[in-house]
Amino acid sequence: MTHFLPGLWAFLITLIMTPIVRWVAIQRGWVARPREDRWHTQTTALAGGIAIFLGIAVPFVFLVDCPLIWKSLTRFHPGYLPASFSTVIFVGSVFLFVIGLVDDFRALKPQTKLICQILVAGIATFLGFRLGWFVSLTLDTLVTLVWIVGITNAFNLLDNMDGLCAGVAMTVSLSMAILYGNLVSADAFWMSLILAGACAGFLVYNFNPASIFMGDCGSLVIGFCLSVLPMAHHQGTPHTGFAIVAVPVLLLMVPIFDTSLVTIVRILSGRKASTGGRDHTSHRLVLMGFTEKGAVLFLYGMSAVSGMAAVFVSRTDSFTSPTVVIPLVLAIVMMGVYLSQLRVYPEKEFSALRKTKFTRTLANITYKQQLMIILLDLGLVAFSYYLAYRIRFSGSAFNHFFTIFLKSLPLVISVKLLIFYGFGIYRRLWQYISVRDTVLYVCSSTVATICVMACVAMLYGVGGFSIHVLLIDWLTTTILLMTTRGSFRFFNDMVNRSTVSQGDPVLIYGAGRGGELLLREILHNSALHLNPVGFIDDDPLKTGKKIQGFPVFGTMKALPEFGEKHTIKGVLISFQDPRDDAVLRKAYETCRAAGWFVKKFTIRLEPVILSDAEPKSALPCLQKIR
Repeated sequence: MTHFLPGLWAFLITLIMTPIVRWVAIQRGWVARPREDRWHTQTTALAGGIAIFLGIAVPFVFLVDCPLIWKSLTRFHPGYLPASFSTVIFVGSVFLFVIGLVDDFRALKPQTKLICQILVAGIATFLGFRLGWFVSLTLDTLVTLVWIVGITNAFNLLDNMDGLCAGVAMTVSLSMAILYGNLVSADAFWMSLILAGACAGFLVYNFNPASIFMGDCGSLVIGFCLSVLPMAHHQGTPHTGFAIVAVPVLLLMVPIFDTSLVTIVRILSGRKASTGGRDHTSHRLVLMGFTEKGAVLFLYGMSAVSGMAAVFVSRTDSFTSPTVVIPLVLAIVMMGVYLSQLRVYPEKEFSALRKTKFTRTLANITYKQQLMIILLDLGLVAFSYYLAYRIRFSGSAFNHFFTIFLKSLPLVISVKLLIFYGFGIYRRLWQYISVRDTVLYVCSSTVATICVMACVAMLYGVGGFSIHVLLIDWLTTTILLMTTRGSFRFFNDMVNRSTVSQGDPVLIYGAGRGGELLLREILHNSALHLNPVGFIDDDPLKTGKKIQGFPVFGTMKALPEFGEKHTIKGVLISFQDPRDDAVLRKAYETCRAAGWFVKKFTIRLEPVILSDAEPKSALPCLQKIR
């Protein structure tokens, strides 16, 4: 229990100091006012980073005796490693805290802050702290400098929504505490707990709706601490090259992902990467339909999953680690593709940007995805084949069959991609995936597996491969194909539902085929400005059922009750039977009495009549609500 006391101290100190700092900030006018390029809509106290810094500094003073700091620095000479990570983190945090505090009140120039961050990163690398990714000390030092400055700024950028930066930092710190719990680096373990405790104490006041923001004096300190702490991983115990690189990246996946997404999309859209805006990952999730709290909690979960993956990779061999890392990376890459397609800029600004060269490049990458899809399938096929071997064999048996895997992998990839292409799966629009497409994916995967089996048998003989591996490979490939394709349909449905939620709430009268078509048209046509609440239907057996997640409330008799309960503005009639005039008249009178509009949904074919000419053709007209 005594091991966790520093974290508890940090939590209590920050919890007590935050409201005090908030009161002082309000009294002195240290507040953040709403701006067009910022997310918050209310004036909020600033400088919460003071409480976070005190929550980190005070436990540190008790954990590491102050004279030890001076002793560590004065005893340093080239090749000598400082006494602890705590010393370097504390010294760098003090420097960045002062810089961040000045920036919060005086608004330093970006280049000034960057030089200060490089200076702190240079001190850390000079004292011997490096990532250990490269044999060349020069190259490793340069990459470490970029890493420290990049992660520090990534957390600064991540502070864009209530509770996001503090919560993600808390999650990352807890993952690091678990990682270092059984390692020799006690300092890294304690500092992880201290940082987690300080962030948790601040999060009590910073979670939505936030009553105080941390400011740069908080985000820069947090970012620096979390950029240096992962370096204890490769210095504590020996690891493979894969784990040395993968663990730090997985631990800090959320800030890395957010910074990369924002930077790439801004550059390709013709915007300056340094320009602020409401186009971060959290903002795009809200645009998809998440609430602010939901978007923040989603990113907490993403950070926790990647953190646990980092712990798994650090404790397993390099042959097993890819079974966790590859699916996680693929999921995050696809998430980036989804989010990059969302239009987050105002219409006027987007129209201006669309004329630029880079924006046309982004459009080509986003909407002409055949090449990206093929590259994705290449990764999926390779991972599926590898996973089949991992599931079928273990220990020394896997090491023996790994040679066969490496020899046959190029053949498997070539044959499967050729079969997929022949079946035409790269000519499908993923956002409109149907049952027929699903059958096609199953058939193409089955034929591809049979062809692979035949090719491998001819080249290596019947005894040269395991039939169980190919069966497992068929199953995993099929699942991955349908999951990746179906995720685009799911993504589009989420975006469409978030868009229609801003329209007028309406009830659909008729829970049959016509009602389902009408619902689909509303969800995919934001120009209608309608928000379907649910259905009513004269068939009492349909009451309580759901169509695409929308409930059937009851029969026509209950229309006034459900209409008032859900504050609807209109009723849409979907059935086409001309004998139901009496039903239509009753629905019309009920709606008019309540002040609701009534519209009828029709689908029909009409001839195209050109002026001074005979009818040329009959084309299907669009679904209309009139």
